Amino acid sequence: MKNALHYTIVPKDPAAHLFEVTLTVEAPDPDGQVFALPAWIPGSYMIREFARNIVRLSAQSDGAKVSLKKLDKHRWQAAPCTRRLVLTYEVYAWDLSVRAAHLDQTHGFFNGTSVFLRVQGQDHLPHVVDIQRPDGDVYKAWRVATALPELKARRYGFGTYVAADYDELIDHPVEMGAFELATFKAHGVPHDIVITGRVPNLDMARLCADLKKVCEAQIALFEPKTKRAPMARYVFMTMVVGDGYGGLEHRASTALICSRADLPVQGQKEMSDGYRGYLGLCSHEYFHTWNVKRIKPATFAPYDLQLEGYTSLLWLFEGFTSYYDDLMLVRSGVIDEAAYFKLVAKTINGVLRGSGRTKQSVAESSFDAWVKYYRQDENAPNAIVSYYTKGSLIGLALDLTIREQTNGKRSLDDVMRALWQRYGRDFYAGPEHGTGVSETEVEAIFDEVTGLKLKRFFDRYVRGTDDPPFDKLLAGFGVTFADKRKDAKPGLGMRTTREGNDCKLANVYEGGAAHQAGMSAGDVLIALDGLRISANNLDTLLSRYRAGDTVTLHAFRRDELMVFSVTLTQGEAPQISLAAEAKPVASARKRGQWLALKKGG
Repeated sequence: MKNALHYTIVPKDPAAHLFEVTLTVEAPDPDGQVFALPAWIPGSYMIREFARNIVRLSAQSDGAKVSLKKLDKHRWQAAPCTRRLVLTYEVYAWDLSVRAAHLDQTHGFFNGTSVFLRVQGQDHLPHVVDIQRPDGDVYKAWRVATALPELKARRYGFGTYVAADYDELIDHPVEMGAFELATFKAHGVPHDIVITGRVPNLDMARLCADLKKVCEAQIALFEPKTKRAPMARYVFMTMVVGDGYGGLEHRASTALICSRADLPVQGQKEMSDGYRGYLGLCSHEYFHTWNVKRIKPATFAPYDLQLEGYTSLLWLFEGFTSYYDDLMLVRSGVIDEAAYFKLVAKTINGVLRGSGRTKQSVAESSFDAWVKYYRQDENAPNAIVSYYTKGSLIGLALDLTIREQTNGKRSLDDVMRALWQRYGRDFYAGPEHGTGVSETEVEAIFDEVTGLKLKRFFDRYVRGTDDPPFDKLLAGFGVTFADKRKDAKPGLGMRTTREGNDCKLANVYEGGAAHQAGMSAGDVLIALDGLRISANNLDTLLSRYRAGDTVTLHAFRRDELMVFSVTLTQGEAPQISLAAEAKPVASARKRGQWLALKKGG
């Protein structure tokens, strides 16, 4: 392809976890071509220094060695040359996550941000990638899964793929291996499900049927008239492990990690909590196809992947996506009302549990994601709030407020469609990327679309730290809100984790019994009133006590034995439960319009 940059990537040594990449530049900068590897990946707001995984790097032109000078932690400059320049480098790939690259004898996976050096000044050119099979008969069964458009490769095959520019190149992760594969269509668009890892008796048919409903519901949300998806094809890539959870969105695919037990088993009709969680994860990442991959904050249009990209809007782009992920499960009929309200109650309980929500707004949490949310420590519940979870509750509160104050004529759906039409629909349509939505434009769009004045709402709940009045908001839609913390067992005001057979304090909640007694995260609990504490018996020991009782706790802090006198308290942790009521009928009707329930499934 004329004027294109050419990459070849091969799993050179799966046992050593090494990819080898060759980059050919036909017309390098005569003053010395500069190359750079991104420092972070879109969707995961933390500097990750991917360049640290480049093991060795060399360059040549017409068979002669070209020297390379390292400019900083992720940039190199080649000595001046005017003819074809070829870089060869190895990338260490042993990060089993959705963010980087992983390679062994069982599979290979990579995000472009981890393996493809950017040719500075030539980002806009077409980028051709030759994905090669590793050497050896054992790899003959391997295939390739990616949403990257094929050039000469056959679908699912090794060979050449093409991207219009560097931004597109790094927005299509690649999975290679002997994976399970199934395809369904959502409003006419093919969607692939790729499962890597051993999953006995996987019910792929059920997975396809459930995801089809969710995908079609989301497409219809943004394009109710045309039912037109923003991509020609979509790929769900899932790496299955013993214990894991996570996902990362891309413009036409998503990379996921889940626990083996989360996936459906043939013949098992009930919906497990794990499978419900996996569907919610798929729904979340799929919703990002619109919200953040195309409707973007202005600071992400375009991304600067060498430096942090600060925005105060992650509560909208991640939080609203977290609101809609479970909402789309119930709207599509995959789960029922009761299951949905159980999920909402769990989110409310989690947010209300930490005092950090009274100290940091979701706007501040968004801006500080780089140094706080993605770098949480043991004090995080007392210092920060999640723009994911509280952001989802802001979405819920806004949706119900808009519906209530407009008598059902407007909703958050209308706002999302307006954002899509103005900022998202044509984002990738032209040679230049579209513009993102600015901080000031967001609030104005809410007011314009709904006809309401929502400044007070934004001041209190987005820029401020108040908790939305969920009991009152939900009551208007026939949903009872009950806090049963007075019926809960007495507790210590802390969260523990298992370390071998030891019970270790992970978090000590501010103002709780453990905090008042002087306990700290990291303390290893040894005994309660002379009875040994193990990794899993603390709740059993506490069940014999009542609120107000004082107990003696022995614990190791570092290698020193410490003794604490702790007065047990009750009602520290919220115990919110939600339930739908049939009456009054008007409220039940409003709830039905909100959840847009579909029968079957």
